[in-house]
Amino acid sequence: MEDLYSIGEVARRTGLSVSAIRFYSDTGIVTPAEHTAAGYRRYDIRAVARLELVRTLRELGAGLDDIRQLLADKITLPDLASAHLALVERQLGRFQARRAVLRTIVRHQGTTAQVSLLHKLASMSDDDRARLIEEFWTDVTAGLEVQGFFVEYLRPWWPQLPPEPTVEQLEAWIELADLAHDVAFREAVRRFFAETFAAAGSGPEGTPADDDVAHQVAILAEARAAAEAGLPVDSPRARELAGRWVACMAARAGDRNIADVRRRLADADPGPQVARQVELLGRYHALTATVNGAPQPVSGAPASAWLHAAVAALP
Repeated sequence: MEDLYSIGEVARRTGLSVSAIRFYSDTGIVTPAEHTAAGYRRYDIRAVARLELVRTLRELGAGLDDIRQLLADKITLPDLASAHLALVERQLGRFQARRAVLRTIVRHQGTTAQVSLLHKLASMSDDDRARLIEEFWTDVTAGLEVQGFFVEYLRPWWPQLPPEPTVEQLEAWIELADLAHDVAFREAVRRFFAETFAAAGSGPEGTPADDDVAHQVAILAEARAAAEAGLPVDSPRARELAGRWVACMAARAGDRNIADVRRRLADADPGPQVARQVELLGRYHALTATVNGAPQPVSGAPASAWLHAAVAALP
């Protein structure tokens, strides 16, 4: 005869309370094998196993209706597990985001007013994040001649949070998005790009001025790669890029005296304001690299700052 277990023994085996076992019995989820004449419930080993499964599923957040359907063979265990895996992963994502918010507040001594913004930034959808960054770059490049060429140049500066980000990536995203919202930061970036791509007149697409801007962006892209690779500003490659930059700037300014343009570029004092702009852009770039899981740039300075140093190092 098959062994039967009292409700107290089942409670010890499953870790469930006696009242919980009675509840699952009364609601028809797991019924006892028999009721004795004295009214005691006895459970067989199959009922014990089902109660252990019920406990596990309840701890994972499964509802009673789902459990009842599973035990009645109306849904499969893999289907139920898939549904609740998605639930657990969403909860894990929320906890990761909450942890990142709290760590950011502690690290940066955030104010009460920032807490709501930080939580909102951490819980944004993929589309919301993309819209924020697109709106940021559209704003800081508004009115420049580089709208058609900046897409690829700015692509490495475009953060894309992975589906399962680390806490470090979430923290970097929070700080980066906070920067993108900051009016002073936007103004600094806008001024930097306006000064970098100044003058040369404007004209319809396809004009020489438009081609000059495309050439300028192409040189900056090469310089950015060289700077991030840690290429010395006095190396042969740096001298070649610096020479092309001088020629490009001379063409944009309409000045045929290349030597004079080179001297002006080399002697130009960027000043504390530009230095601050470079620092902020370097921070933005480093945060983007963290969010994207990319190597940190060797040089935090934008390409134009590296080119200025390369021009100054020309013999």
